[in-house]
Amino acid sequence: MEKIDLKKELKHLYQPSAKEVVQVDVPMLNFLMIDGEGDPNTAQAYSDAVETLFAVSYAIKFMVKRGPSAVDYGVMPLEGLWWADDISKFTTGDKSNWKWTSMIMQPPFVTREITDSAIADVKKNKNPPAVSKLRLEAFSEGRCAQILHVGPFSEEGPTIGKVHRFIDSRSSRTGKHREIYLSDIRKADPARWKTIIRQPMR
Repeated sequence: MEKIDLKKELKHLYQPSAKEVVQVDVPMLNFLMIDGEGDPNTAQAYSDAVETLFAVSYAIKFMVKRGPSAVDYGVMPLEGLWWADDISKFTTGDKSNWKWTSMIMQPPFVTREITDSAIADVKKNKNPPAVSKLRLEAFSEGRCAQILHVGPFSEEGPTIGKVHRFIDSRSSRTGKHREIYLSDIRKADPARWKTIIRQPMR
């Protein structure tokens, strides 16, 4: 059985330094995605999206592992795109008007057919509430700036500011704020949570 480590293969995207902001070029990659809105700390829609994304991602992993290709790989981390129609709402503590796309990257050999089959299995066995909102989509950000934030989400402000200053001194910001969650926040000490902060730039 072949084993692959996508985090190692995409090390420049998923293992950044916490010391300095770096520029990266993010290629077209495939993601399972669910859109929603509301405060991620309190909105049931966000919890439902995360549950569904992981349920289907693991179903795909085991389907590929047991299938003809016999490839084993680790499920990739949860990621999020974050924005608000009124940008002033995004920079305040009020998260009720936030909009988001929660997503998990899938290996390039995961086809729509495999995804549809995994979704059908998950519907039959677990039927998580957001499964009807799930889609497989190719997504590209191109040129971005990123850094690793270590600590709770509530302390991301200075790290985000560092990324924005890096971009503003070279170009201009575009696209949506992106976060990649490398830690299991159910188990890890918040002081050790690792989150990649990424922002597209022109």
